[in-house]
Amino acid sequence: MDPLSQFLTGPRAQAAFALRVVMDAPFAIDVRDEAALTVITPVRGAAWIVPDHAAPQLLGPGQAATVRGPGPYRVADTADRAPTVVIDPGQSCRTPAGEHLETTMAHGLRTWGNSAEGDTVLLIGTYQSEAAVGGLVTSALPPLAVFTEHETDPALRGLLERELTTAGPGQASALDRILDLMLLDVVRAWARRSGPSTPSWITATGDPVVSEALALLHEQPADPWTVAELARRVHVSRATLAARFRTAVGQPPMAYLTTWRLALAADRLVDSTATTATIAAEVGYSSAFTFSTAFTRAYGASPTAYRRTTHSRHPRNPPGIRASTSP
Repeated sequence: MDPLSQFLTGPRAQAAFALRVVMDAPFAIDVRDEAALTVITPVRGAAWIVPDHAAPQLLGPGQAATVRGPGPYRVADTADRAPTVVIDPGQSCRTPAGEHLETTMAHGLRTWGNSAEGDTVLLIGTYQSEAAVGGLVTSALPPLAVFTEHETDPALRGLLERELTTAGPGQASALDRILDLMLLDVVRAWARRSGPSTPSWITATGDPVVSEALALLHEQPADPWTVAELARRVHVSRATLAARFRTAVGQPPMAYLTTWRLALAADRLVDSTATTATIAAEVGYSSAFTFSTAFTRAYGASPTAYRRTTHSRHPRNPPGIRASTSP
Protein backbone atom coordinates (compact mmCIF):
# COMPACT_ATOMS: atom_id res chain seq x y z
CA MET A 1 0.00 0.00 0.00
CA ASP A 2 1.46 3.36 -1.01
CA PRO A 3 1.17 6.30 1.39
CA LEU A 4 -1.78 7.88 -0.41
CA SER A 5 -3.70 4.62 -0.26
CA GLN A 6 -2.72 4.40 3.40
CA PHE A 7 -4.28 7.84 3.83
CA LEU A 8 -7.56 6.75 2.27
CA THR A 9 -7.81 3.62 4.43
CA GLY A 10 -6.23 4.95 7.62
CA PRO A 11 -6.11 8.60 8.73
CA ARG A 12 -8.73 10.57 6.85
CA ALA A 13 -11.31 13.29 7.33
CA GLN A 14 -13.72 12.70 10.19
CA ALA A 15 -16.31 15.40 10.81
CA ALA A 16 -14.12 17.78 8.82
CA PHE A 17 -15.05 21.45 8.79
CA ALA A 18 -16.52 22.31 5.38
CA LEU A 19 -18.06 25.64 4.44
CA ARG A 20 -19.20 27.76 1.52
CA VAL A 21 -17.85 31.28 2.08
CA VAL A 22 -19.60 34.17 0.29
CA MET A 23 -17.89 37.57 0.42
CA ASP A 24 -18.09 41.05 -1.04
CA ALA A 25 -15.05 43.34 -0.97
CA PRO A 26 -13.55 44.58 1.22
CA PHE A 27 -12.75 41.46 3.20
CA ALA A 28 -9.77 39.85 4.88
CA ILE A 29 -10.28 36.68 6.92
CA ASP A 30 -7.46 36.16 9.39
CA VAL A 31 -7.41 32.38 9.86
CA ARG A 32 -5.90 31.35 13.21
CA ASP A 33 -7.66 28.01 13.67
CA GLU A 34 -4.38 26.02 13.95
CA ALA A 35 -5.81 23.39 11.58
CA ALA A 36 -3.43 20.85 10.09
CA LEU A 37 -4.45 21.36 6.45
CA THR A 38 -7.04 23.36 4.54
CA VAL A 39 -8.22 23.02 0.93
CA ILE A 40 -9.65 26.17 -0.69
CA THR A 41 -11.23 26.46 -4.15
CA PRO A 42 -13.14 29.45 -5.62
CA VAL A 43 -16.27 28.90 -7.66
CA ARG A 44 -16.79 32.62 -8.30
CA GLY A 45 -14.48 35.58 -8.07
CA ALA A 46 -10.95 35.44 -6.71
CA ALA A 47 -9.12 35.73 -3.41
CA TRP A 48 -5.57 36.23 -2.21
CA ILE A 49 -4.04 33.64 0.10
CA VAL A 50 -1.54 35.43 2.34
CA PRO A 51 0.57 33.20 4.63
CA ASP A 52 2.61 34.72 7.45
CA HIS A 53 5.97 33.62 6.04
CA ALA A 54 5.47 33.11 2.31
CA ALA A 55 4.59 35.19 -0.73
CA PRO A 56 0.86 35.92 -1.29
CA GLN A 57 -0.78 34.06 -4.15
CA LEU A 58 -3.95 34.89 -6.08
CA LEU A 59 -6.52 32.14 -6.38
CA GLY A 60 -9.09 32.27 -9.19
CA PRO A 61 -12.09 30.18 -10.29
CA GLY A 62 -11.22 26.59 -11.11
CA GLN A 63 -8.01 26.73 -9.14
CA ALA A 64 -7.37 25.24 -5.71
CA ALA A 65 -4.97 25.83 -2.86
CA THR A 66 -3.78 23.85 0.11
CA VAL A 67 -2.58 25.64 3.23
CA ARG A 68 -0.60 23.60 5.74
CA GLY A 69 -0.98 24.60 9.39
CA PRO A 70 -0.85 25.30 12.17
CA GLY A 71 0.46 28.77 11.27
CA PRO A 72 -1.97 31.63 10.50
CA TYR A 73 -2.84 33.01 7.06
CA ARG A 74 -5.29 35.47 5.51
CA VAL A 75 -7.87 35.05 2.75
CA ALA A 76 -8.58 38.50 1.31
CA ASP A 77 -9.73 40.52 -1.68
CA THR A 78 -6.35 42.29 -1.80
CA ALA A 79 -3.01 41.05 -0.55
CA ASP A 80 -2.49 44.01 1.78
CA ARG A 81 -5.99 44.18 3.28
CA ALA A 82 -6.09 44.44 7.10
CA PRO A 83 -8.17 41.71 8.79
CA THR A 84 -11.93 42.26 8.97
CA VAL A 85 -12.70 38.82 10.47
CA VAL A 86 -10.66 36.52 12.71
CA ILE A 87 -11.17 32.74 12.81
CA ASP A 88 -9.98 31.22 16.08
CA PRO A 89 -9.40 27.55 17.07
CA GLY A 90 -12.68 25.65 17.06
CA GLN A 91 -13.81 27.70 14.04
CA SER A 92 -15.25 30.50 16.16
CA CYS A 93 -15.29 33.83 14.32
CA ARG A 94 -15.13 37.42 15.52
CA THR A 95 -14.18 40.91 14.49
CA PRO A 96 -10.62 42.03 15.34
CA ALA A 97 -12.23 43.94 18.24
CA GLY A 98 -13.76 40.74 19.64
CA GLU A 99 -17.41 40.88 18.51
CA HIS A 100 -18.69 37.39 17.70
CA LEU A 101 -19.92 36.84 14.12
CA GLU A 102 -21.11 33.21 14.01
CA THR A 103 -24.77 34.24 13.79
CA THR A 104 -24.59 37.55 12.00
CA MET A 105 -22.60 36.14 9.06
CA ALA A 106 -24.53 32.87 8.68
CA HIS A 107 -26.55 32.49 5.48
CA GLY A 108 -28.28 29.14 5.71
CA LEU A 109 -26.92 25.63 5.29
CA ARG A 110 -23.10 25.61 5.59
CA THR A 111 -22.89 29.08 4.01
CA TRP A 112 -21.18 31.98 5.75
CA GLY A 113 -19.95 35.43 4.75
CA ASN A 114 -20.54 39.16 4.69
CA SER A 115 -23.07 38.88 1.86
CA ALA A 116 -25.82 36.48 0.84
CA GLU A 117 -24.84 36.78 -2.84
CA GLY A 118 -21.20 37.87 -2.85
CA ASP A 119 -18.87 38.52 -5.74
CA THR A 120 -16.48 35.90 -4.31
CA VAL A 121 -17.59 32.38 -3.41
CA LEU A 122 -15.07 29.98 -1.89
CA LEU A 123 -15.43 26.33 -0.95
CA ILE A 124 -13.30 25.50 2.07
CA GLY A 125 -12.57 22.12 3.66
CA THR A 126 -10.41 21.85 6.76
CA TYR A 127 -8.65 18.91 8.37
CA GLN A 128 -8.59 20.01 11.98
CA SER A 129 -5.79 17.61 12.96
CA GLU A 130 -2.95 15.69 11.36
CA ALA A 131 -4.44 12.57 12.91
CA ALA A 132 -7.20 13.00 10.33
CA VAL A 133 -4.96 13.70 7.36
CA GLY A 134 -1.79 11.72 8.12
CA GLY A 135 1.75 12.95 8.54
CA LEU A 136 3.12 11.77 5.20
CA VAL A 137 0.31 13.50 3.30
CA THR A 138 0.94 16.84 4.97
CA SER A 139 4.69 16.43 4.50
CA ALA A 140 4.07 15.97 0.76
CA LEU A 141 2.85 19.55 0.42
CA PRO A 142 4.56 22.91 0.97
CA PRO A 143 3.09 25.47 3.41
CA LEU A 144 1.09 26.94 0.52
CA ALA A 145 0.44 25.25 -2.82
CA VAL A 146 -1.72 26.65 -5.62
CA PHE A 147 -3.03 24.43 -8.39
CA THR A 148 -4.25 25.62 -11.78
CA GLU A 149 -7.63 24.81 -13.30
CA HIS A 150 -5.85 22.23 -15.47
CA GLU A 151 -4.51 20.40 -12.40
CA THR A 152 -7.80 20.10 -10.51
CA ASP A 153 -10.93 18.06 -11.14
CA PRO A 154 -14.04 20.20 -11.74
CA ALA A 155 -16.28 17.21 -11.02
CA LEU A 156 -14.99 17.02 -7.44
CA ARG A 157 -15.45 20.76 -7.00
CA GLY A 158 -19.03 20.42 -8.27
CA LEU A 159 -19.72 17.57 -5.87
CA LEU A 160 -18.43 19.60 -2.94
CA GLU A 161 -20.56 22.64 -3.84
CA ARG A 162 -23.66 20.50 -4.31
CA GLU A 163 -23.19 18.78 -0.97
CA LEU A 164 -22.58 22.09 0.82
CA THR A 165 -25.78 23.61 -0.55
CA THR A 166 -28.14 20.62 -0.32
CA ALA A 167 -29.27 19.03 2.94
CA GLY A 168 -29.52 15.25 2.98
CA PRO A 169 -28.94 12.17 5.11
CA GLY A 170 -25.30 11.33 5.67
CA GLN A 171 -24.11 14.78 4.61
CA ALA A 172 -21.20 14.95 7.06
CA SER A 173 -19.80 11.63 5.85
CA ALA A 174 -20.28 12.63 2.21
CA LEU A 175 -18.38 15.88 2.79
CA ASP A 176 -15.55 13.99 4.49
CA ARG A 177 -15.11 11.60 1.57
CA ILE A 178 -15.32 14.37 -1.07
CA LEU A 179 -12.69 16.34 0.81
CA ASP A 180 -10.45 13.26 0.95
CA LEU A 181 -10.76 12.82 -2.82
CA MET A 182 -10.05 16.50 -3.46
CA LEU A 183 -6.92 16.28 -1.32
CA LEU A 184 -5.82 13.10 -3.11
CA ASP A 185 -6.35 14.91 -6.43
CA VAL A 186 -4.12 17.87 -5.51
CA VAL A 187 -1.41 15.71 -3.94
CA ARG A 188 -1.28 13.78 -7.22
CA ALA A 189 -1.04 17.09 -9.06
CA TRP A 190 1.84 18.14 -6.82
CA ALA A 191 3.54 14.80 -7.51
CA ARG A 192 3.21 15.30 -11.27
CA ARG A 193 5.24 18.49 -11.00
CA SER A 194 8.17 16.34 -9.78
CA GLY A 195 10.22 19.21 -8.44
CA PRO A 196 13.07 18.99 -5.93
CA SER A 197 10.59 19.30 -3.03
CA THR A 198 8.45 16.37 -4.21
CA PRO A 199 8.66 13.56 -1.62
CA SER A 200 10.66 10.51 -2.59
CA TRP A 201 7.82 8.11 -1.89
CA ILE A 202 5.93 9.69 -4.80
CA THR A 203 8.66 10.06 -7.40
CA ALA A 204 10.28 6.68 -6.75
CA THR A 205 7.36 4.79 -8.25
CA GLY A 206 8.83 5.45 -11.73
CA ASP A 207 11.33 2.63 -11.16
CA PRO A 208 9.43 -0.70 -11.23
CA VAL A 209 11.92 -2.46 -8.96
CA VAL A 210 11.89 0.34 -6.40
CA SER A 211 8.12 0.68 -6.71
CA GLU A 212 7.70 -3.00 -5.84
CA ALA A 213 10.11 -2.68 -2.93
CA LEU A 214 8.24 0.35 -1.60
CA ALA A 215 4.94 -1.50 -1.85
CA LEU A 216 6.33 -4.32 0.29
CA LEU A 217 7.63 -1.91 2.93
CA HIS A 218 4.37 0.04 2.99
CA GLU A 219 2.17 -3.03 3.24
CA GLN A 220 4.27 -4.96 5.76
CA PRO A 221 6.15 -2.40 7.89
CA ALA A 222 6.37 -4.71 10.92
CA ASP A 223 8.23 -7.48 9.06
CA PRO A 224 11.91 -7.97 10.02
CA TRP A 225 13.20 -6.53 6.75
CA THR A 226 16.79 -6.56 5.62
CA VAL A 227 18.12 -5.28 2.32
CA ALA A 228 18.95 -8.85 1.34
CA GLU A 229 15.41 -10.08 2.02
CA LEU A 230 13.86 -7.13 0.23
CA ALA A 231 16.13 -7.74 -2.78
CA ARG A 232 15.15 -11.42 -2.82
CA ARG A 233 11.47 -10.51 -2.83
CA VAL A 234 11.86 -8.16 -5.82
CA HIS A 235 14.18 -10.59 -7.70
CA VAL A 236 17.32 -8.48 -7.96
CA SER A 237 20.69 -8.57 -6.24
CA ARG A 238 21.26 -6.78 -2.96
CA ALA A 239 23.69 -4.35 -4.62
CA THR A 240 21.26 -3.61 -7.47
CA LEU A 241 18.40 -2.87 -5.11
CA ALA A 242 20.54 -0.70 -2.83
CA ALA A 243 21.83 1.37 -5.76
CA ARG A 244 18.48 1.80 -7.51
CA PHE A 245 16.63 2.53 -4.28
CA ARG A 246 19.09 5.23 -3.24
CA THR A 247 18.97 6.81 -6.72
CA ALA A 248 15.16 6.86 -6.80
CA VAL A 249 14.37 7.61 -3.17
CA GLY A 250 17.42 9.50 -1.99
CA GLN A 251 18.16 7.26 0.99
CA PRO A 252 18.85 3.55 1.65
CA PRO A 253 15.93 1.11 1.98
CA MET A 254 16.27 0.62 5.74
CA ALA A 255 16.50 4.36 6.39
CA TYR A 256 13.33 4.85 4.38
CA LEU A 257 11.65 2.04 6.34
CA THR A 258 12.47 3.85 9.57
CA THR A 259 10.82 7.02 8.24
CA TRP A 260 7.72 5.09 7.19
CA ARG A 261 7.43 3.16 10.46
CA LEU A 262 7.71 6.32 12.55
CA ALA A 263 5.19 8.20 10.39
CA LEU A 264 2.68 5.37 10.91
CA ALA A 265 3.44 5.38 14.63
CA ALA A 266 2.92 9.15 14.88
CA ASP A 267 -0.52 8.82 13.36
CA ARG A 268 -1.38 5.93 15.68
CA LEU A 269 -0.26 7.88 18.74
CA VAL A 270 -2.75 10.67 18.07
CA ASP A 271 -5.73 8.74 16.70
CA SER A 272 -5.80 5.76 19.09
CA THR A 273 -5.45 4.86 22.75
CA ALA A 274 -3.08 1.96 22.06
CA THR A 275 -0.08 1.73 24.36
CA THR A 276 3.39 2.70 23.21
CA ALA A 277 4.43 -0.96 23.37
CA THR A 278 1.51 -1.99 21.17
CA ILE A 279 2.25 0.69 18.59
CA ALA A 280 5.94 -0.22 18.64
CA ALA A 281 5.09 -3.84 17.79
CA GLU A 282 2.60 -2.78 15.10
CA VAL A 283 5.25 -0.85 13.20
CA GLY A 284 8.07 -3.35 13.60
CA TYR A 285 10.06 -2.49 16.72
CA SER A 286 11.15 -5.31 18.99
CA SER A 287 10.80 -3.24 22.17
CA ALA A 288 9.12 -0.06 23.38
CA PHE A 289 12.53 1.29 24.43
CA THR A 290 14.03 0.92 20.93
CA PHE A 291 10.95 2.50 19.41
CA SER A 292 10.96 5.38 21.89
CA THR A 293 14.62 6.12 21.18
CA ALA A 294 14.07 6.20 17.40
CA PHE A 295 10.88 8.24 17.71
CA THR A 296 12.47 10.82 20.01
CA ARG A 297 15.43 11.22 17.65
CA ALA A 298 13.13 11.85 14.68
CA TYR A 299 10.37 13.93 16.30
CA GLY A 300 12.16 15.68 19.15
CA ALA A 301 9.78 14.27 21.77
CA SER A 302 9.15 10.88 23.31
CA PRO A 303 6.02 9.02 22.14
CA THR A 304 4.31 9.76 25.47
CA ALA A 305 5.18 13.46 25.37
CA TYR A 306 4.19 13.69 21.71
CA ARG A 307 0.78 12.19 22.43
CA ARG A 308 0.23 14.35 25.53
CA THR A 309 1.22 17.56 23.72
CA THR A 310 -0.97 16.97 20.70
CA HIS A 311 -3.96 15.93 22.79
CA SER A 312 -3.67 19.07 24.93
CA ARG A 313 -3.64 21.32 21.84
CA HIS A 314 -6.85 19.87 20.36
CA PRO A 315 -8.47 17.59 22.94
CA ARG A 316 -11.52 16.75 20.82
CA ASN A 317 -9.65 16.10 17.60
CA PRO A 318 -5.95 15.76 18.43
CA PRO A 319 -3.36 16.67 15.79
CA GLY A 320 -0.01 15.16 15.08
CA ILE A 321 3.37 16.66 14.41
CA ARG A 322 4.42 16.76 10.79
CA ALA A 323 6.12 13.57 9.71
CA SER A 324 9.88 13.58 9.57
CA THR A 325 11.40 13.28 6.13
CA SER A 326 14.64 11.85 7.42
CA PRO A 327 15.47 8.71 9.36
